[in-house]
This record gives sequence, C-alpha cells and structure tokens, in this order.
Amino acid sequence: MSRIVLGVTGGVAAYKAALLLRLFTEGGHDVQVVPTESALEFVGAATWEALSGHPVQTGVFDNVEHVPHVMLGKTADLVVVAPATANTLARAAHGLADDLLTNTLLTARCPVVMAPAMHTEMWEHPATVANVATLRERGVLVIEPDSGRLTGSDTGPGRLPEPEAIHRIALQALAGRPRDLAGRHVAISAGGTREFLDPVRFLGNRSSGRQGIALAEAALARGASVTLVAANVSIDMPAGAEVVRVTTTAELRDAMLKAAPTADAVVMAAAPADFRPAAYAESKIKKAEDGGAPGIELVQNPDILVELVRSRAGRVPLVAGFAAETGDANGSVLDHGRAKLGRKGCDVLVVNDVGSERVFGQPDNEVTILTADGAEVPVARADKGEIAHAIWDVLVQRME
Repeated sequence: MSRIVLGVTGGVAAYKAALLLRLFTEGGHDVQVVPTESALEFVGAATWEALSGHPVQTGVFDNVEHVPHVMLGKTADLVVVAPATANTLARAAHGLADDLLTNTLLTARCPVVMAPAMHTEMWEHPATVANVATLRERGVLVIEPDSGRLTGSDTGPGRLPEPEAIHRIALQALAGRPRDLAGRHVAISAGGTREFLDPVRFLGNRSSGRQGIALAEAALARGASVTLVAANVSIDMPAGAEVVRVTTTAELRDAMLKAAPTADAVVMAAAPADFRPAAYAESKIKKAEDGGAPGIELVQNPDILVELVRSRAGRVPLVAGFAAETGDANGSVLDHGRAKLGRKGCDVLVVNDVGSERVFGQPDNEVTILTADGAEVPVARADKGEIAHAIWDVLVQRME
C-alpha cells in the first residue's frame, strides 16, 4: 500500500479532488488529504475525513508532537496537488512554507504531481508561466490544464482535467518512471482515419487508438510536452496533452507535418487508410434495383510516415512508425517489418502481429521494436502502458 498526500487548494474545482481521492482509496492506497484554508471554503473537512479515513489539518501547529510539517513529506510515496491554484504554484516555485501543504512540498523526496486550475488569463500570465517552468526544472510533473468551460461564462485553457485522467498520470509517477523527456516536445498520432464514400459510409480500420494514447500518457509521465493527433478516438484523452482531432488521412497528414518541426520525436502510431475513394457522392449511394453493387474506384493516400522522414531538415526529429503485419507466403511478420523499415526510412519501427484478434481494441499487446541501426527489441505481452514505456526506452536512448 502506497502513502499518498493529496493537496487540495482553494479553487472551485476542489470538488473534483473528492473524486480523485475516491479513485486512490479504491485502488488500495493510504491517502492523507492536506487542504489549504481556502480549499475548506469549497469542500469542508468532514468530506475529506470521511473519504480518506484520516483527520485533516491545514496549519503546522496541530499535532505538533508528530511533526506533521516534516513527516508527511518524508514518508509519502507520492504527492498530488489538485487543483493547484496560481497562488499555490507561486508559493511552491519560490519555496514558501506558510502552511502545512507548502511545508509538505518542501520536505517531499518522492514524485510530485501538480494539476493546475485557474482562469485563462492567470494561466497565461508570464508570472505563472515562469513558476511552472521553475517547478518543471526541479522535477515536478505539472500537468497542462484542459481547455473548456470555467466559472461563469468564461471558456479557455485552465480547466482542471478530469479525475480519471489525473489518476492515470499520478499512478505512472508513483511507479517511478524516469523524467528523461523533461524539456522535450513529442508529437504522437493515434487512432484510425476514415475516408468517406458518401455522407453515411466510409472506409476505415479497426484501430482504437489505445496504444497511441498510452504512448502520450507515458511521455507526459516522463516529462514531455505532448501534441496528440487523434483520429476518430472515442476513449478519454490524456490529461496535459495538446489534442488535435482529425478524421481523414489528409487531415492527419496536415496535423502531423505541422507538429513535426518543433518536435524532438514524432511517433506515427495511428493507422491511416492506405486508400480513399476517387470520388465522393454528395448524397447517399442507393441500392441498385437489379441487386448489383456499385463499383468504387480507389486512389492511394499519401504515405505520412515517409513524408515525415523526408521533411526533416535542420532541426531533425527522431521519427518512429508502427507496422501492423500478418505473416503470409511471402514472409513472416518480422520479415515484412524489416522490409517496411527499409522502405520508410524511419529511425524506429514498432511491429505488431495483428492476426487472431491480438491487437485492435485490446488492453494489452506484444511488439518487436526494430531500429535503423539493426537492433531488434522484443517486448513480451503486457499492458499497452508498459509497451509504451518500453518503446520510449528505445526512443530516448536514440534521442540522446
């Protein structure tokens, strides 16, 4: 059982922290809630005590015989602050210790995750930007806020991510993942594209986007700034990622080529359609009265992975692709993967055997990671989150 300190600060999003607390306790973790005085204006102490099973305090002069202002941080396996207001970010960045939470942050030697929530103007103010940069330089995992409805009629970046998304990132931090992507920007694609025949029909594939989402979550946990281009993905987006939603292969291509020039690594985990209809019917294609089926002419889509490789100039990002393969009379899965690596010219290719319901929509996977310098790294079947970290292990080594 891990010991988690959940810091809650004075923002209207404090109610979401109660849901986050429930997720931690249901996972078997021992959680001590440390609210600020302002936080108790939004959610009272009775709620935190009932949900955590521990008494709560805000100052350093309660239970002084147990030295809580030192012991809470020293004995914690993880500290999470959600929501983290602009005021709390500033106090933490400048090392202030004027209540129990800031004392705990100073004494903590475990991973620290902070999930900011505030109005857009406060989030984008140069002081907040500088404070967040300082905290990240010190190894604190500061999650990017979501963009959406804030208090009143305001909308924009600054919304606290949903508790489930914060929970997933926090558990990755608890697992002690390395912060080897801190200061780096990565661009990742996920999902499968759709090419429309008419207003109701399309050509598509079975990609759920789970592996791409896992790659984004793993990169965030390792400290990266993440641009996630999501093609028709219905599962929750990872907290802290800049999400660009697309539908077609052309839209996916444009988004990835736009993100690539500022990225240190580009990972094409999406499954773009190889072909699209040559013509789009403006109205639904009707059944023929004679029972015949209409002929559909297809044209080839651009090869996005090849374009990403060829577009590298000056600042060169590492480019990784995925190969969904099945063995056939012409070769094994790895034979086809090696040939594809040579054709595409990318630095790394992750090869999936997609036969027999093995990959699409499943929570786990097994892959072989091929590299341009001839390495082959087999990764045994595991949760897609673990697969994602195995892939980043290989990519980080080559980025360095």
